Amino acid sequence: MRVTSQHVTVVALLADPYTPTEIAQRLARVLPDRLADRSGQGRRFDVEVVSEPFTAGTEDLSTLTRRIMDRGSGERWDIVVALTDLPLHAHGRRLVAGLSHAHGLALLSLPTLGAFRLHTRARQAVEEAVLSLAGPRSTGPERPLGSQSPRGPGTGRPAPLRPGRTGEGEIADLRYVASGPRGYLRVLGGMVRANRPWRLVPGLSKALAAALVTGAVATVDSTVWSLATSLSTPHLVIAMAGSVALMTGWLIVDANLWHRTDEVSPEAGKRAALYNASTVVTVGIGVVVCYAGLVVVNLVCALFVLDDRMFASATRAPLHATQYWTLSWFVASVATVGGALGSGLESDEAIRAAAYSKREQERRSALLGDRVDNAPGRYG
Repeated sequence: MRVTSQHVTVVALLADPYTPTEIAQRLARVLPDRLADRSGQGRRFDVEVVSEPFTAGTEDLSTLTRRIMDRGSGERWDIVVALTDLPLHAHGRRLVAGLSHAHGLALLSLPTLGAFRLHTRARQAVEEAVLSLAGPRSTGPERPLGSQSPRGPGTGRPAPLRPGRTGEGEIADLRYVASGPRGYLRVLGGMVRANRPWRLVPGLSKALAAALVTGAVATVDSTVWSLATSLSTPHLVIAMAGSVALMTGWLIVDANLWHRTDEVSPEAGKRAALYNASTVVTVGIGVVVCYAGLVVVNLVCALFVLDDRMFASATRAPLHATQYWTLSWFVASVATVGGALGSGLESDEAIRAAAYSKREQERRSALLGDRVDNAPGRYG
């Protein structure tokens, strides 16, 4: 897989299904012209998109790199850039991109590009990788992508990406890793974005129905009126945080969303911690969106249902805008707890479908299947 023509370079974007394939298809429309403009010398680029689950069943870098190399060996490709939405690690660090100039291939982990401007950053990263692979062969691990300053792919600034070491005998001769707290937050943000946490609300119909019923009943309860008007703002904040945490924890535990690993290596532990952090943030954001929706629904309900005289008689306080807001806020906390109980009626599959991207659902299903197959007492 080396450049066979001085004027035409065939680039294959080997993409995992779903989001990586969507990004690759968008990139294929703009990359030929952009690469030709940046490379100069009259060279043209042809870009092909191949959608295959090349990361199926493994997150090992050596295995993935060999798969990419084997896949390209039977094709007339000069360069292969593989895109995956799995977070990858190299020597205990979060991998952004790994390049092999000798074999004309690159592997890019999309979550390391962060939650914002993903398409732009992916385009920049792929451009840098292709220009680096199409140019003169690297002389060492410090060679920057695209013969530019070592800023890392798709960032525009030195931190948090930097060249990472490669071991002896490894196919990759250049790696970029995300380091430090900013790098960790960028990877976490990319994983959460891939899960699309806003889909959690419509995906949990039974839990949402239970929350709405609980909120409607609480809105017309005089005891709730008295309790809401007596609570201070710090107490309301505590009630909100407690209800959100309760529903988040309940969803994770009840649907078995917590990632466990049978491996004992530090790298496996870091991967598990990253997956669990993304689960907590994903579900937490979804629950917060649900909470905000409940506040709005409860406020509208209160505006139509509450009677000034009855409210004043029960609470000894006039019904003003502050009371409407306070009651709606408190009732949303009560309704969220009711929604947590109602989520028990959802199947584990429904919760996973609401909480994770299709790619992550497949990865976790495969992991659960492996555990069942390897369970003691199972005969094949």
